[in-house]
Amino acid sequence: MMHQIVKRAKIIGTGSYVPENIYTNEYLETIVDTNADWIYETLGIKERRITGKDEATSDLAWKAGQEAIEDARLNVKDIDLIIVATATPDRLAPSTACFVQDKLKAYNAVAFDLSAVCSGFLFSMSVAAQYIASGVYQNVLVIGADTFSKITDWEKRSCVFFGDGAGAAVVSQANINEGFLAYRLYSDGSGKYNFTVPAGGSEMPSSLDTVNKGLHYFQMKGREVYNTGTRVLPKAINQVLRDTGIDINEIDFMIPHQPSISILKKTAELIGLPFEKVMTNMDRYANTSGGTIPILLDELNKSKRLKKDDLILFAAVGSGWTYGASIIKWS
Repeated sequence: MMHQIVKRAKIIGTGSYVPENIYTNEYLETIVDTNADWIYETLGIKERRITGKDEATSDLAWKAGQEAIEDARLNVKDIDLIIVATATPDRLAPSTACFVQDKLKAYNAVAFDLSAVCSGFLFSMSVAAQYIASGVYQNVLVIGADTFSKITDWEKRSCVFFGDGAGAAVVSQANINEGFLAYRLYSDGSGKYNFTVPAGGSEMPSSLDTVNKGLHYFQMKGREVYNTGTRVLPKAINQVLRDTGIDINEIDFMIPHQPSISILKKTAELIGLPFEKVMTNMDRYANTSGGTIPILLDELNKSKRLKKDDLILFAAVGSGWTYGASIIKWS
């Protein structure tokens, strides 16, 4: 397998947005058979943000995107490409990215969605970096946004896992000594049904029967998610470390997808990374799927915790299975 080395692309601006409405663990205790303490101890979640009835994925995405463009000190006219990583699009057609483009008035930009669920932002950053490295585009707006509350059965205990949110980054040109150092991306379709939304596509079109059976809600095998996450995240991380010749002790921050605190602790143990270097915000936002990494990245960036030349490790695992890791030298 060829090394997926990426040069001359860096992040120059970040942004994020989460809805105002909060569902605490204690509130969920009143609507479903669950336990607030168990949720926090097992998953690391205390509360999550939930969109309003009139709020779609593109509404979260464009607000995060606008903030990232402003942070990059660019104008919407400077954006050449918009990629929206989402598993909860506004509609099956057109793409959510086209909705975002229109809301931003960024009509100079090409726009498309990328579907890799919780790995979506990581996959989308790799696409953006390729466009930058090849010289096709100069400024790419990458947005991870999901509203899993729209496909959650609030009468089942699985409602505790997800929250809504969006994060964004502007990827632009860099010199040889900064930016993305390498990516490792993987897919394994044999695990496709361990996390899925059965109905609403061409395999099982929407009907009164699919609605009555709740087949438009996500279905998840929690044990399989844990087992897969703790197996494939170390694999991807160790490979990208070998690709770059970087030792795990040189990593300053790990910014992972937020599947659960138990998965992240086990992963850190397996790769030999002190857990204090693993960044989390699932206590406040739960798992925001495609939004997890960019929301966390924006929080660290805006709080001035990221310093020039810091080595940042990104890692994610999502439905498909999709998973991967990348390393960036911050600038």
